[in-house]
Formats: sequence, structure tokens, C-alpha cells
Amino acid sequence: MSTTWPKEKIEHYKKYAVIASVALSTLLFLMKIFASLATGSLAILSSLVDSLSDIVASVVSFVAVKFSLKPASCSHRYGYFKAEHLSALVQAAFIAGSGMFVLYSGIDRFLHPVIIEQTGIGIFVMVLSLVLTVLLISFQKYVAKHTNSMAVKADSAHYVVDVLTNSSIILSLVVIKAFNISWFDTLIAVLIALYLLWYAFQIAYEAAQTLLDKELDKDIRQNVLRLLKQLDGIKGVHDLRTRDLGGVYYFELHIEMDGSLSLLEAHQITESAENAIKQAYPHAQVLIHQDPFGIKEERLDDLFDNCEI
Repeated sequence: MSTTWPKEKIEHYKKYAVIASVALSTLLFLMKIFASLATGSLAILSSLVDSLSDIVASVVSFVAVKFSLKPASCSHRYGYFKAEHLSALVQAAFIAGSGMFVLYSGIDRFLHPVIIEQTGIGIFVMVLSLVLTVLLISFQKYVAKHTNSMAVKADSAHYVVDVLTNSSIILSLVVIKAFNISWFDTLIAVLIALYLLWYAFQIAYEAAQTLLDKELDKDIRQNVLRLLKQLDGIKGVHDLRTRDLGGVYYFELHIEMDGSLSLLEAHQITESAENAIKQAYPHAQVLIHQDPFGIKEERLDDLFDNCEI
């Protein structure tokens, strides 16, 4: 999704989102230390470990966002946008580590059961955590929608998981308080651990696809072709290649024009094509090569027989 926000506003809101994340994750971590010690609940401990990983991941996001906003340089002429995707891989590693720790603790707790106490305190802390987390997610989703920031999206994904885990922990504590079924706490913790591992894979996979320059969505590519074919002077388009630089789209393509046009006329048509793409996808980077219509040459498209545009 492309954004229409000005660059300065995008930079400011990215920073606001990660600062809010660091602040909340630190507060939740302190709250859950108290609740875990008071109750002895493994489910709360699993949420505590997750909050600790959130702190580290949020700090990583903050550094990545700050780095990604650096202007392009002689050594990095595409810019530093993909730093956010590298941070997403780091965050995925922390989530997976949290899941493994909780899974190990869950197995140990099955073998060595512990009586859960002071469930009322645990319920209060987890409900408060749930409310604060939902507020943060709402803000992060707003920012991610308008900035297309992978770092903010990945950070928000942590907290979406937190909503699910906090809700399940509240359920666990209520069941224990009402029916005195201590093993239910361990079961919830193990399920949370498995979910964390699955979600870590999802985040890592998405980030890796962008780092490997996966093509943009089919709808975007088809829209670019449609826009260009509507322009006067363009008789064909081929060798379209696209990628996500990290919230900024990159388009590379060849346009075919009448071979008798002057260099100035060909330049003007190319400028109109570039402007049409940038109007549809603000902040995009566009590279267009001009070809005379009807020329026979080797084309990139010929290498991919079964690819859809």
C-alpha cells in the first residue's frame, strides 16, 4: 500500500509509534513481574517473557526506523529503507526465543506442578495490560497504514499476539479461581508458546521475501501497465520489474515508442510515464528504458514463460 503522507510526517509518526511501543512494553514488563511473583502463574510468566522480548524488539525497531530514514548516500543509492526488514528478522528471532523458553517451562511445569495463588491480582494486571495493548495497537495500525513501515507492522504484530495471549491468560486465571484446575494454566502457556513460534515464522518469512526482492502484488503491476498503456505515444510495455525497498516502491520497465521520434519527444513521453506512476504511488522510484517499437531483441519477459504480470 502506497502512502500519500508527506515525508516529514511519515518520519515523525514512525518515531512516535516506536517510542510509544518501548514505553508501554517497559511498563507491562514491570507490571507482569509483580503479577508473576504474586501468583506463581506460568501463563503470566510466559507473558512476562514475551514483554521482555517486546522491549528488546521495540528498541531494535526504534534503531531500524531511525537508520532507515537516513538519506541515500554514495554507498547506498537506493537508501536505507530495508533496515526495517532486517529489524523484523531480529524481532522474529526474539519472538521464537520467547516461544521456546515458554514451551520448555510448560513441559517442566507439567512434570513439576505448582499451585497458583492470588489469581485476583493476576486477573487485574492482565486486564489492565490488555486495555493498554489494544490502545497501542490502534495507534500502530494507524501509523503503519499511512507509512507502510515494516518495522511498525512487525512491532504491532507482537502486540496483536499479546492481546490473544493476555486474553487466554485471563481465561486461565478465571478457570483456576473458579474450579481450582492448576494444569489449565500450563496448558494455556504451552499453546501460547506454539503460537509465538508460528507467528515468528510468519514475520520472518514476510521480511525475507522483501529482502529477496519479491515482486510487488499482481494488482499493483497490472495497474502500472494499465496507466502506461493509456498514455499517448506508448505503443507497448515490457520487462516490468518491481520491488519494495522498505515502504518505498521501485519500478523498472521498458516502454516502446515510434522509432522516428526525436530524443526530446521520447524524453517527454518517458517523463509523462514516470509522473503517472509516481502520482499513483507517491515516493516511488522509477527507472524507464526507451525502445523503438517493433525491434527484435532479447527480453527479460522471455525468461519467464509461466509468469503472470
